[in-house]
Amino acid sequence: MINNYWHSEKITLSPRPRGFHLVTDDIISALPQIRQINVGLLHLMLQHTSASLTVNENADPSVRKDLESFFNHTVKEDTSYFIHTYEGADDMPAHIKSSLMGCQLTLPIQQGKLALGTWQGIILGEHRNHGGSRAIIATLQGQSDL
Repeated sequence: MINNYWHSEKITLSPRPRGFHLVTDDIISALPQIRQINVGLLHLMLQHTSASLTVNENADPSVRKDLESFFNHTVKEDTSYFIHTYEGADDMPAHIKSSLMGCQLTLPIQQGKLALGTWQGIILGEHRNHGGSRAIIATLQGQSDL
């Protein structure tokens, strides 16, 4: 018998330094329910306006360093025309980076596993110098044998 399955929960990621961080294992360990889904989707919504989510290279950390370098070069701190700087020079640039990258992902699930490519992983972009912990609402939807 095939059952429709829904599950939602909040995942809290520990604080990370500014930069791009591989968080695939954090997500998978927080959601053992993925193993119950034969076919479905995982939707991730990051509840912050100064961080981002993306799918990218999971093996070579230099890709994540280059992403950080690119965004810091493209969206500079201490830009004279930024008005929203209440929380420091990284405040408005963090909001712009978050808007450019996005804060949501929808990922396929097949046979109880995320269907990411061989070299793909879930990346958290931490755009603040002291961003703190980050919350993600994870929603699983799919069909299960259970």
